[in-house]
Amino acid sequence: MLRLFLVVTALIAAPAAAQELRGHGGPVRALAAAPDGRVALSGSFDTSAILWDIERGLAMAVLRGHESSVNAVLALPDGRFVTGGEDGRILLWRAGRPEPEGRIEGHTGPIAGLALSPDGRFLASAAWDGTARVTPLAGGEARVFSGHRGPVNTVAFTPDGRAIVTGGHDATLRVTPLDGATPRSIDLGLPVASLVVATDGEIVAGGADGRLRILFADGTRVGEIAAAETPIVAVALSPDGQRIAAAGIRGSVALVDRASRRIERVLVGPGLPVWSLAFRPGTDEVMTGGGDRLVRRWLATTGEHLGAVVLARPSDRVARLADHPGAEVFRACSACHTLDPDDGNRAGPTLHGVIGRRIGTAPGYDFSPALRGMDIVWTKETIARLFEIGPNAYTPGTKMPEQQVTDPDDLKALVDFIAKATGAE
Repeated sequence: MLRLFLVVTALIAAPAAAQELRGHGGPVRALAAAPDGRVALSGSFDTSAILWDIERGLAMAVLRGHESSVNAVLALPDGRFVTGGEDGRILLWRAGRPEPEGRIEGHTGPIAGLALSPDGRFLASAAWDGTARVTPLAGGEARVFSGHRGPVNTVAFTPDGRAIVTGGHDATLRVTPLDGATPRSIDLGLPVASLVVATDGEIVAGGADGRLRILFADGTRVGEIAAAETPIVAVALSPDGQRIAAAGIRGSVALVDRASRRIERVLVGPGLPVWSLAFRPGTDEVMTGGGDRLVRRWLATTGEHLGAVVLARPSDRVARLADHPGAEVFRACSACHTLDPDDGNRAGPTLHGVIGRRIGTAPGYDFSPALRGMDIVWTKETIARLFEIGPNAYTPGTKMPEQQVTDPDDLKALVDFIAKATGAE
């Protein structure tokens, strides 16, 4: 019981230095860290993106604008963020604004990859419509590049910004000059799901055979590393360019020294399989997005999973409920919602006093317009219905990540816990 108390109160009571970012309702498909290393953006199969305060482990905002999975995310140096979805949309966001400030149209298939030019002026996108596009962020017509036979999975700029490198399901890399010169197609023999380009021009591509292939834009191959036993689904490069992270589809994450081409260590721990990777600037950390719906932090230098949290003292009410079966179910909600009257709003409104409250009326929270017009009063029955069929179905237009509780016992326990912890019982 003591162990359960420690785990639950740490998550409910807004811990400092939290190591797990919990809030998505589906696998975390995409990750990016802001240049200052303080903020991260994650995209999920639950159709949402979440903007995180990394150190506090709290959701700053839930970004809803896609109709389906968020497959790619990017942090811009000017403080904006970009999301790309299975719906073919690319949306630009700014922290503090609930709606996208820009939209890039044109792709007719799912967005699979995003990249920023070295000068910060252009956005490259790769999509399953068989094309890559380069769009001026200041506005203007996008340039469309074709040539792959099938879905384009990943894209990056060369260090001088004069070309893009794309990887496709057709087992080729294409290096396409932006000045109109003839593209170079490099046959790798197997589909390419992810790639990065280092500042010295080395291209690191993850293959369907679990190998990393390192080459230059002229096609010269300079290295090959067996990083996984299964197809590589994500590759990331540390900010200093010295270390590569590669995730295999069944869960292994290899950390590779780029200079020696040797695997330093393999991450072993919870949260696997891993769908997405990002190094955190200014630290020795690598972040992983997993099939367990969490973003986790690891020390790249040691492979240690940063799982401990610094505990904040819970309120008396929450402490009394630490062994309630619904407390464990509530963990997915705790990054976005508080329970106590003095804790205020987070990415979602406070739940204190939620029973008996009309939807869209919690003081001080900027609700979606769609919610403010709904005729719903929160009761134990309506909260149960929300989690039974999911927010998208029950409250269309919500910013809440898609969350469902399919087990009847878990659902009953969650609703009972919320009622007790928020002062209704």
